[in-house]
Amino acid sequence: MAVWQAEWVQARLRDIAPTVNVTLKRIKTSGDKITDVPLAKIGGKGLFVKEIEEALLQGDIDVAVHSMKDVPTVLPEPLGILCVPAREDPRDALISRQRRPLSALPPGARIGTSSLRRQSQLLHHRGDLDILTLRGNLDTRLRKLNAGDFDGIVLAAAGLRRLGWVNEVTEYLPFEISLPAIGQGAIAVEGRRDDAFVRDLLVMLNDPGTHTAVLAERALLDRLQGGCQVPIAGHASIEGNRLRLDGLVASVDGKTIIRDAVEGAPLDARALGLSLADRLLARGADGILREIYGKA
Repeated sequence: MAVWQAEWVQARLRDIAPTVNVTLKRIKTSGDKITDVPLAKIGGKGLFVKEIEEALLQGDIDVAVHSMKDVPTVLPEPLGILCVPAREDPRDALISRQRRPLSALPPGARIGTSSLRRQSQLLHHRGDLDILTLRGNLDTRLRKLNAGDFDGIVLAAAGLRRLGWVNEVTEYLPFEISLPAIGQGAIAVEGRRDDAFVRDLLVMLNDPGTHTAVLAERALLDRLQGGCQVPIAGHASIEGNRLRLDGLVASVDGKTIIRDAVEGAPLDARALGLSLADRLLARGADGILREIYGKA
């Protein structure tokens, strides 16, 4: 997935600036190397960006391409997210061996996922499911499903669509069942904020609507101080001159979910994210956060 995203950005940059030489440098991160341990136990999704950001800071590369949901809300100085292209489908998708939708899976069905967010929401919807840890690239996950290790797996629809695996999808999960991760489906293009040439180049790839929606989502996550250890979800959408942001905080076992939404002007995206976080905290999310971090 990371290679696809980098090659996609490379191709778009070549389209808009054919005279600029754009080459790829592959950097294998700690998150890529450690695939047999849940992310919550090894430092979270920041492991997918740390080595790449170090290369940016040292001037070894000029642009870094990430999945937005892997990017921490606090970036090292002087780095910034310079571009957010149009978002792909943000939903979660179920792939089951017998093409059964979630509602038709038998009690005790084994569902593979790498996400506590998905785990908690699936258990809230169906407490009889057996949620098992599943990591690795898309090919690895599908191979384990087909080998019978799982009855179904839940993945980001965006990755399946980008890599041409749409026909494998059994069911796209509605937001009422599985609200996405912060930034899910969006690509973050990171660079040095003082690099005017790169900044001016990347602005031509930026999608203002997606960038604004992601800003609201990341403000929500930042105020909640969330990471992989906490099931936090959020999704913002813009229709006309209104931005709607849905968010939730859940207990790991899925028994408690605190959910709310706010609406307002897109120009107030960050303030809306902070406001929703405060509403969730006031309704009981603070207790969930304290309990989870106390056990971490």
